[in-house]
Amino acid sequence: MNASEPKRATGKQQGIQSIEIGGSVLRALVSSGRPAMLKDIALMSGMPPAKAHRYLVSLQRMGLVSQDLESARYHLGPFALTLGLSALASLDPIRLANPILDELCDEIGMGIGLAVWGSSGATIVRYVDTGNAISVCLRVGRVLGLHDSATGRCFGAFYNPSATQPVLTVELSALSGKDKKLRIALEQEHKAIVEKARLDGIALAGGSHTPGINGLSAPVFDYTGQMVAAITAVGSAGQFEADCNSPEAAQVKAASAKLSLLLGYDASTVR
Repeated sequence: MNASEPKRATGKQQGIQSIEIGGSVLRALVSSGRPAMLKDIALMSGMPPAKAHRYLVSLQRMGLVSQDLESARYHLGPFALTLGLSALASLDPIRLANPILDELCDEIGMGIGLAVWGSSGATIVRYVDTGNAISVCLRVGRVLGLHDSATGRCFGAFYNPSATQPVLTVELSALSGKDKKLRIALEQEHKAIVEKARLDGIALAGGSHTPGINGLSAPVFDYTGQMVAAITAVGSAGQFEADCNSPEAAQVKAASAKLSLLLGYDASTVR
């Protein structure tokens, strides 16, 4: 091949190996969870201490790593914080959810919605339509009840109670009217529903919101461990069961976990 000819494209793009090795040092610092000694960083990054030290020196010059002079331990530097904050500021749950919702819809063949907490309650902001007649159930802009919908129950189980409780109070008052016994029964029923959802990691609705339509809804968390959205699947009662142990429930939970991961959620470190 002539030297002036461009290199043919290969299956894997060429990169800069030294940067990738430096990245392994940074990952070692992140995974340690606290300031670490050189020998520990070298062990976690899989390189000799002398080599790890050279990379740490360069990373210090860039502001990605700092060293405590008294303990000699290394930790992430100020530029690493700037990068992290910039990345967090750019996170958009709705944008990041789009391919995940599309993929889930293809996998299970049901309508898939993404809901966030709006001024009026649990609100659908994105819906992937399968083309069947039940698409109206999760149309964009629709606000779903906390007591009788899978999406609402998901927010009731995992979202901030100071936001959900006032909405639930109004909702249950409308359902019970002046019947105090009915009100108490609804409150107890709702409490049992959300407690089960917390244990299962997913909320269910078997025709309670729309007759003949079942729903499954799993929470999406951000890097702080706060619920920021819910992924909901809906289908006819004959299409799937509202069962927390069903294959569809597992797929909805996997999709919500995938989106949570993109938003920086780490279940091992966030309580």
